[in-house]
Amino acid sequence: MDATPGPTASDAQAPDRNFMAGLGKGLAVIECFDDARPRLTISEAANLAGMSRAAARRCLLTLRTLGYAEYDGKYFSLTPRVLRLGYAYLTSTELPQLLQPYLERVSEEVQESCSAAILGDTDVVYIARSAKKRVMSVGLGVGSRLPAWCTSMGRVLLAALEPEQARRILDASDRRQLTPHTVTRIDELMAILDQVRAQGYAVVDQELEIGLVSIAVPIADAAGRTVAAVNIGTQSARTAAADLPGVYFEKLRSLQQSLRLPCRGAARKWTRG
Repeated sequence: MDATPGPTASDAQAPDRNFMAGLGKGLAVIECFDDARPRLTISEAANLAGMSRAAARRCLLTLRTLGYAEYDGKYFSLTPRVLRLGYAYLTSTELPQLLQPYLERVSEEVQESCSAAILGDTDVVYIARSAKKRVMSVGLGVGSRLPAWCTSMGRVLLAALEPEQARRILDASDRRQLTPHTVTRIDELMAILDQVRAQGYAVVDQELEIGLVSIAVPIADAAGRTVAAVNIGTQSARTAAADLPGVYFEKLRSLQQSLRLPCRGAARKWTRG
């Protein structure tokens, strides 16, 4: 049993008593950097993180002192040392290590990319991947994030939540029309999640990127709780979205059933928090 004391009345009156504001701001600044914004000025970081310029400056200079960022006189950028933070997660949980060999086996059999992801806020976060062919215009790897609402793994993970919780995540998502095929309306997405829940898999047809199609299934622990999703992604020129269930569902279901037993201990460890 977790020995950490639960919330008390005094906690409700002073919810930030145990919150380290400096650490929170530093992590918020780190999360401002991405593939679209690899370099940031102090003002840009402040705007993106929603903090004062002075606070952002202190965070960035602290990150530089600790070796997590570098500065060229105008722009800050992250250094490879930041990878230690993600690596700490990967080495402290068994789930990615358990999933990887299964993904490699399926990827080898179908000669397509096979990935696993978990839900992180409004995104899916890749925790394991085996790629035989590049299926997207951008490279994907462990740690990559994609929007949950328009991806097959994201819809599988959202469908595993209570409908009210899934709707809140959809409401908070940036539901832009990424392609002519993208479904953006909340009611339509909720109906899709109902269908995913009923059939046990999700298929996405070029909603994230033209030409990209994928099918995903949930991975459950011994208690039946969804702890991750796995998918097979390919190009529509190779396999049409309508054909994905007939071509790949049995492969994914076999992987799903194989993982149920060994995921028992790892899933409990991963979901603890």
